Amino acid sequence: MAQEDSNVVIDHGQSRLSDLWSKEDYLAIWLGFLVVAVCLIAYLGFGPKAEFAAKIDAAKQVQAAESARAPFKTIAYYTAGDDMKKLKASGETGFGKFISHWTKSPGTWKENPFDSLVFSEEQAKAKNDKAMPAYEEAKGKAAAALAAATVAEEAAAVASFQDQALNEEAAVKIADWRAADKKAASAKSKTANKAYNRIPSLIGLCLFMVVFFGIGIKLMGRSVREFGLGFIIVFLVAVLAYMLGGQSISKQYGIGAEAWGVLLGMIIANSLGTPKWVLPACQVEFFIKTGLVLLGAEVLFSKIMSIGIPGIFVAWVVTPVVLVSTYIFGQTVLKMPSKTLNIVISADMSVCGTSAAIATAAACRAKKEELTLSIGLSLVFTAIMMIAMPAVIKAVGMPEILGGAWMGGTIDATGAVAAAGAFLGEKALYVAATIKMIQNVMIGVTAFCVALYWCMKVEQDGGQTRSVGAGEIWHRFPKFVLGFLAASILFSFLDSNLGKEMSGALIDQGAVRGGTRLLRGWFFALSFAAIGLSTNFRELAKYFKGGKPLILYVCGQSFNLVLTLTMAYIMFYLVFPEITAKI
Repeated sequence: MAQEDSNVVIDHGQSRLSDLWSKEDYLAIWLGFLVVAVCLIAYLGFGPKAEFAAKIDAAKQVQAAESARAPFKTIAYYTAGDDMKKLKASGETGFGKFISHWTKSPGTWKENPFDSLVFSEEQAKAKNDKAMPAYEEAKGKAAAALAAATVAEEAAAVASFQDQALNEEAAVKIADWRAADKKAASAKSKTANKAYNRIPSLIGLCLFMVVFFGIGIKLMGRSVREFGLGFIIVFLVAVLAYMLGGQSISKQYGIGAEAWGVLLGMIIANSLGTPKWVLPACQVEFFIKTGLVLLGAEVLFSKIMSIGIPGIFVAWVVTPVVLVSTYIFGQTVLKMPSKTLNIVISADMSVCGTSAAIATAAACRAKKEELTLSIGLSLVFTAIMMIAMPAVIKAVGMPEILGGAWMGGTIDATGAVAAAGAFLGEKALYVAATIKMIQNVMIGVTAFCVALYWCMKVEQDGGQTRSVGAGEIWHRFPKFVLGFLAASILFSFLDSNLGKEMSGALIDQGAVRGGTRLLRGWFFALSFAAIGLSTNFRELAKYFKGGKPLILYVCGQSFNLVLTLTMAYIMFYLVFPEITAKI
């Protein structure tokens, strides 16, 4: 008997060890970190670090000298800062240009959708010529503002910066120049249209994705041939979703590829019907888990701390309160028939949308239909909230920072948060995006807590309590979350060691924006296309009985809106007004 037990332990140990190269969660981590490793080697190992270091040092010396010379930020100070912001490793390396070219999504268009794939030299020239007058006007105003700022600054300098009135006048004129210069830069970007043909690069990207994810499919013991054949359709739906998301009106309202992917896929699945040979390629969780590992590279501790304690209270105190309250409401008041559906909707609505929903669904082993329903509700309400909330905030005259904090803590999708914040202004965008990033950290915490609760409470057999060890909790915990956390820790460490300016040039404008984020966007788009293609309304119908999932989401989100707004106001304006003043 002892020998049998020993064999069982050995076999069990071997099984667990083999999980590292045969299970989806681990493979998502390995593939995600393969991308991370390539990007870091390309930008940190072979990037223009030495060249950037010299330029950053020179700019900092200028800023230090100007700070010592004048009591306000001078023209030279801002110019030096602009020079540092222009340092982007993605545009300075062959790798950056290569990956940018081969991961391009369809472009924007207004009337002809084919313009998103092929844009001729004549079309680019016509578009540039049309935008040129506005640019020339904006450039002229910026030049005039710079001249006025120069005169004001020189007047303050003649008085040795001892005249407070002259100092204030110079600061105002310089602020006017900065605003005019920003408008000129925006107008200039509209004159930089270039001809392109995205079809070859999209074909190349499709082939790369087949090989990239095919490695994981092979290691999981599935057919790479079946996956590759069906993947073509999934990829085409994702491309169409990008095309629709790039339409001018759709782009204006922030309805991106994610929402269009689900909608297109559902239309196909519930009208023509998704062919059976496509279903092996609808690897929803594999796509998005790999993307979530890459998302960790964008969640930096420095950005979390930039908002400080007020943002942490909004993201880390409100979120668990709303999640637990919504779940209890669903069980005790609505009496939701499915606890797994209840917790997935609660996590989706309170944490950060689809990412949290997938992690939570894996932790509690929710059904595919329950996850799909939760994501569908999230996408619908995200689209509504990202349009309605900025309008309400402007209508009532809410402060920009408060509005940004409110949206960052309540709108589900990170991209939608950024789009909604941009409607209000730069400060709102910054606060909203940062709070959402802080909230993203809750993905791992939520998944772990749900796995723990499900093992120790929900799945106990009636009145008989069974012991649950660490092994069972570990088995239930979605392992890909570890990849997300590891990427976040790694990039946060690099960010802190490189320094703000160098990190911005090599990490943010290099490894992230010139690598991990480009592929993450595609992985998410593929996932949402696959969700739509594998969704059957008849399978979802039973979960909508009595409208309980909808009522749960509406009530939970309503509570979330009230509590987040209250907490944001208290933290940003009553408890820590000095932090708010510095934003």
